Amino acid sequence: MTLKKNYREQIRGLAPLLVLVGLVLGIGALRPGFLNWDSLIVTVANTAILFILAAGSTFVVILGSIDLSIQAICSFASVIVGVMLPSYGYAAFPMAVAVGLLTGVVSGLFHVWLRIPSFIVTLATSGLLVSAALLLSHERAISIDEAGRAHLTWVTGDFLGLPNVIWVAGLVAALGVWSQKYTPFGRYSIAIGAGEPATWASGVKVNRYKVIAFAVSGALAALAGVLMAGREGSGSPTLADQLLLPAIAAVIVGGTAITGGAGGIGRTAVGALIITIVRVGMTFIGVNIFAQQIVFGLVLVLAVALTIDRTKIVIVK
Repeated sequence: MTLKKNYREQIRGLAPLLVLVGLVLGIGALRPGFLNWDSLIVTVANTAILFILAAGSTFVVILGSIDLSIQAICSFASVIVGVMLPSYGYAAFPMAVAVGLLTGVVSGLFHVWLRIPSFIVTLATSGLLVSAALLLSHERAISIDEAGRAHLTWVTGDFLGLPNVIWVAGLVAALGVWSQKYTPFGRYSIAIGAGEPATWASGVKVNRYKVIAFAVSGALAALAGVLMAGREGSGSPTLADQLLLPAIAAVIVGGTAITGGAGGIGRTAVGALIITIVRVGMTFIGVNIFAQQIVFGLVLVLAVALTIDRTKIVIVK
């Protein structure tokens, strides 16, 4: 019985990767040009920002919580870059990431100190940031001029034949995997998601690691906003409005359980690629960009149904 269960778990763990390979081969069969090197590199580059946005959220979901403010932080960071880049140059980038980090810390503190559900705290944070971004940008997109774009070559340029955004995403992935495997934060995050009362009983400072998870989520969401501003050449209070659902879907589709205790950055990378390939496929067959959100919603529901640990939920409310 145990062997059968282990075999089932192994199949479930490999399922996202098998789906990804199937999607790539399927689109390649319909559109042969998709499988050439240049097209694949473009696809990975387009996935990089979604992955970074989802990677931060992964740390929160592993705890069994949720961060609904990532798209607002991402857009707000792009506005900060657009406003500050002409005057402050490269300093605009760490300042934008620092604002995201601080936002995550505040959300985490309100969540643990006031014992408010994470989705309520982050939803409120999202509303505040949307308003702040609209006020700061005067309700318009802020184009980055030529002088400002000179500071964006680290985003828009290439290194060793690969777009720089891929290298940034690779660094985020490497640091994320390392932190999960070799730091107390990574190990305790899994433990908290798997069984918070038991983790409290073992003497772990649970609230500290929860705040760190929200801080990481905020910082990476802001980094995604910086990269989006660089690639789009502008900052906007609505720049990332369509990315919340795909980002959460990438986390869950990759195999991180919404109830926490299982998952990781590597799985989110696979999930982000799946979401991008699905988007490419829908664009190829002519699905409207707004109708694509319907598909992502259905994918998210299906992924949650397959990965959720029902032993942790006595009553569904």
